Amino acid sequence: MRNSIWIRLLALISALAFVAAACGGDSDDATDSANDTDSSADADAGSDDDDAAMDDSDADADDAMADDAGDSEEAMADGVLAGICPDTIVVQTDWFPESEHGAMYNMIGDDYVIDIEGRKVSGSLVAGGEDTGVNIEVRTGGPAIGFTSPPAQLYADDDIHFGYVSTDEGFLLRSDTPTIAVMSPLEKNPQMIMWDPETYPEIETIADLGEAGITINVFAGQTYTDVFIADGTLNEDQIDPSYDGGPARFISEGGKIAQQGFASAEPYNYENAFAEWGKPVKVALLNDAGFEIYSQALAIKEADLETLRPCLEKFVPIAQQSVVDFFASPDRTTAMIIDAVTQFDDFWVYDQGIADFSVKTQLDLGLVGNGPDSTVGNMDEARIQRVLDQLVNAGLVEEGEFSPSDMMTNEFIDESIGF
Repeated sequence: MRNSIWIRLLALISALAFVAAACGGDSDDATDSANDTDSSADADAGSDDDDAAMDDSDADADDAMADDAGDSEEAMADGVLAGICPDTIVVQTDWFPESEHGAMYNMIGDDYVIDIEGRKVSGSLVAGGEDTGVNIEVRTGGPAIGFTSPPAQLYADDDIHFGYVSTDEGFLLRSDTPTIAVMSPLEKNPQMIMWDPETYPEIETIADLGEAGITINVFAGQTYTDVFIADGTLNEDQIDPSYDGGPARFISEGGKIAQQGFASAEPYNYENAFAEWGKPVKVALLNDAGFEIYSQALAIKEADLETLRPCLEKFVPIAQQSVVDFFASPDRTTAMIIDAVTQFDDFWVYDQGIADFSVKTQLDLGLVGNGPDSTVGNMDEARIQRVLDQLVNAGLVEEGEFSPSDMMTNEFIDESIGF
C-alpha cells in the first residue's frame, strides 16, 4: 500500500506540473487582441479542467492515505505483540521437552526450528492460530544447562525473559536471584512419591510412608523433604538422597523402597517402558500431602517488571489461553515435543504413549486446571503464604523475611480465561 500511495502522489505532482506549463504557454501566446479573446476563453476552460483534475487527484490521494492507514491498523492487529514484546520471547524450562511444558510449546508455530546443539525449539509465536508478530524460543533445562536453576540461568543470560520458578525456589533463591512469578501454567505440582502396591498394600499416603519408616529415594537437596521432616510427616533417617533419575535402584530393590517422580510420567514408564518392572506403581502427590507449591511458574527477573510490563499485559493472557488450547487439542504440540526429544537424541526418551498419558493424567489429577475460581494461571497468595510458613518452620528462611507479594503477582492475569 505504501507503493500505491507514492504512485498516486507522483501522479498528482505530474498533474500540477502540467497545469503550470499550460498556464505559462497561454501567457506567451497572447500577441493580438483577436487572439487574446480566444486565448482567454481557452485558458478559462483549461483552468476549470485543471481545477477538476486537481480535485480528483486530491481525492485520490486522500483515499490512498485512508486505505494505507486502514492497512496499517490491520497489520498492527495481526501482530498483537509486535513492537510491544521483544522480537523473540525466550523461556527457560527446567527439563527436557515434555507434555507438562505443553502450553509453552503450543505457542510455537508450524515453522518451528529445532536447535540440536542449543537444545531449544523456536518459531513464530502464535495465538489462536494467528501470528503475533514476534517469535518464541523454548529452552531445555536440567542437564542441558548443567542443572543450573532457572532463576540462576535468568541472571546468567540476558537473552532469557522467562524462567520456570517454583514457589519454594523463588523464596530460597530470592536473595541472590530475585524473581517475580506472573503466571502458573500448572495448578498442582506433578511431583510425587511412588511405591509398589503389591509390597505395601496398606500404604495410601506419604504420611503412611513416614509412619512405616520406608526408605524414600530422592534427589539431594529437595525442599519438600526438609518440610516434611520438620512437620513430622517423614523421618530424617528414611530419606536416601542418592536418586539419579533412573529406574535401576527401584527395580533392583524389588519395590521395597519408595521413590520420587512425576505423577504424569513415571507411572507410565514403570508399567510400559521398563520391561524389568512392567506393572503399576502407586503414587501420592506432594501437593496432597500439604506442600502446595506452584511448580514451573513463569517468572521474570524482578528488575525487568517495569520494562516488560507492556509486554506482560498482552503475553500473559496469550499464555493462559495456550494452557486451555493445548489440553483441548494437544496432538500438534506433542508431535513437536516428540520431534525435539528425538532429534536431541539424549538419555531422555519421549514417545506418543507417555505424551498421551501425561496429558490425560494432568487433567485427571487436576495438575492443570482452574484455581478455586474459574481462572487458569493465577496464583493464590494464601496458598503461597502457607508454603512460606512451612519454609520458616523448616528453618529454611527467616520469619518475616519475605511475603507472597515479593515473588508473585496476578496483575497481568485475564480472569475471564479458564477451563
